Amino acid sequence: MKTGTFVVTEVDEASAVLRDVSDGQIHTLGSNPDLEVGEAIEGTLAPEPPMDVVWTVEEVDRQFTVSVAEHDEPPTQQARDTAGDQPVGEVTTRERAGTGEVHVLTVPEDSTEDAVADVRDDEATVERAARLGVERVEIRAEPGVVSVRYLP
Repeated sequence: MKTGTFVVTEVDEASAVLRDVSDGQIHTLGSNPDLEVGEAIEGTLAPEPPMDVVWTVEEVDRQFTVSVAEHDEPPTQQARDTAGDQPVGEVTTRERAGTGEVHVLTVPEDSTEDAVADVRDDEATVERAARLGVERVEIRAEPGVVSVRYLP
């Protein structure tokens, strides 16, 4: 058995593929218990006998979807101050008050839109949100600064 947080990466009518957000291990389910790509589940998986190569969902403690969206507002003053203290190409991570994290990336000004698209489309963004147990990722940007807020 394996207990953890998993992101659904592929589904069809007969099966689903989950990735453990802690260690990256892939688990193919022998059936699809009504899961959709992009969902996260916190729960327990068990290997199916006799060969133990496919898995089944034993227990689901929480099932949620992570939304990733660009926000119209610029990064907060705190994020801009953080970016001002770091060289281009750096990422600073800080905890939010309560639940979640904020990542501040400094990028070349002419690459800001590309950086936002990379964060928005990267599976690792959803996996990180699932690992943090949050359901919303908000991306804010201005030339040279991208703020990624992992929010409950």
